[in-house]
Amino acid sequence: MAGMSTKTFEPLNTRVRVEIDGVVVADSKDAIALHEGSLPTRYYLPKEDVRFDLLTPTDTSTVCGWKGTARYWSADIGGDLHRDVVWGYETPLSGAEEIAGRVCFYNEKVDLLVE
Repeated sequence: MAGMSTKTFEPLNTRVRVEIDGVVVADSKDAIALHEGSLPTRYYLPKEDVRFDLLTPTDTSTVCGWKGTARYWSADIGGDLHRDVVWGYETPLSGAEEIAGRVCFYNEKVDLLVE
């Protein structure tokens, strides 16, 4: 089908760490990499591996035709607000269930280390 991109979920058996301004915001050995066509690989981490004490929910939401509606969080690191740097799909659509209960950080806006 024209315009369709390949989408692959890949459970990782490695550690993924996310830092913002030198502060570890997430550290997980249970990440799922999402490879979606020509888009950057995104790493979905279990919520229990994320420091939600540093995150604040925002009113931002986006809709993806195959994943569903995402909600966003901003990170407050030492008084610096990093807006909408984290998102997740509370109830992903059929075919994207692997990312339920997980969140993802914008690779471009954080320091992301995949060991």
